[in-house]
Amino acid sequence: MWKEENNSLYKKFQFSDFVNAFSFMTRVAILAEKADHHPTWKNTWNTVEIWLSTHDAGNIVTEKDRQLAAAIDFVV
Repeated sequence: MWKEENNSLYKKFQFSDFVNAFSFMTRVAILAEKADHHPTWKNTWNTVEIWLSTHDAGNIVTEKDRQLAAAIDFVV
């Protein structure tokens, strides 16, 4: 479940290994590029953390973030 905190949507994803985590990041990168909406994220081995906020709206959560979050959940 995505959490809204510090003007961002946040979610932590865990995978069986680095390859699966990186594969997930690749799928998310394609979604983000198509949406022209890029996340702040961090990867450590099998864990990916994502923060979403709309920078051109003043770094707040907008519908654009909610739509990308839903799309990310679909590709997990």
